[in-house]
Formats: sequence, C-alpha cells, structure tokens
Amino acid sequence: MRHIIDLSDLTMEEFNELYKLTSNIIDRPEGYTDACRGKVLGSLFYEPSTRTNLSFSTAMMRLGGSVVGFSNPNSSSAAKGETLKDTITMVSNYADMIVMRNPHEGAAKAASMFSEVPIINAGDGGHLHPTQTLADMTTILRLRGSADNMKIGLCGDLKYGRTVHSLIHFLANYKNV
Repeated sequence: MRHIIDLSDLTMEEFNELYKLTSNIIDRPEGYTDACRGKVLGSLFYEPSTRTNLSFSTAMMRLGGSVVGFSNPNSSSAAKGETLKDTITMVSNYADMIVMRNPHEGAAKAASMFSEVPIINAGDGGHLHPTQTLADMTTILRLRGSADNMKIGLCGDLKYGRTVHSLIHFLANYKNV
C-alpha cells in the first residue's frame, strides 16, 4: 500500500517512475482505458473544489474505473458528527483508494493511519497539495526537460497557500532553483 500524503515521502527515483507513467498516459491514453477497470475511487471532499475534484473523477473514469463519495460533507455522516477515523474505515471497505481534501492540516496523514487502502492527499488545510505539485512538475518537465537551473516566481497566498508549500519543498530536489 502506498499513500501520497507528502511528496517528500517519495524518492526521486519513485517520482521519476511516476512521471514516466504520467507522460506515457498523456501521450498514449488509448493504452490505459481499462487500467482501472473494476477499481473504485473513494472521493472525499470536505471542502469546496472544482478542478481537483473533477480531475480525479474524470481521470478515474477515463481509466475505466468508477467513483463514489461526496463533494459536500453536509451530505455525509460527517454532518451528524461521524469522525474522520470512522469515515475512512468505512470508505476503505468500499473503495480501492481514497482521494481526500480536508480543511484541516494533517488530516490526510491521520486518514492514512486508519485506512486499509491508499490515501491520496488532494489538499489539507494550508499545509500541502502534493497532487497539484505532481501536475505542476509534469508541466515543467514536459516543457523544459528539467527543473535544474530554473528561476521561478511565486505569487498569491505564500503563507497559507498549500500549492506553494508543496511546490517549494519539491523543487528543493533540483539544482540551482
């Protein structure tokens, strides 16, 4: 079982393998239309999301899998006080993996301790957003070939912006950024 909570948990070798697979899927999507046939993604979005939520759902369906879950915690038992532990324990009985966005820092890490299936962190508070960093790095590497010797400007909410935090931490793996 492999969670994606924080990209610092991946070695550069693991990241490079993931990048190669991602590039192959982008270049030859027809070869992956059944890659997730029979698999179910549990999608748990405890806070609003349009792009991230739809990108995961669409990707899973394009890979031949299906999606269950919620995009509004008020439509789940969380509205009645169900704990994160109870929700994750229950959903991991139905899904083969869980993607989760939560407004609380560390929620994805906590979920990984209760889950019987891999947890993918789609944003936890102002902490991290590793899947956005994977998308950003895919764009950078496909356009430039490397992130070495790159100058990058970051703007927006630099203190609470989870996308910025994840990207900065990951770019530290490259030379002269």
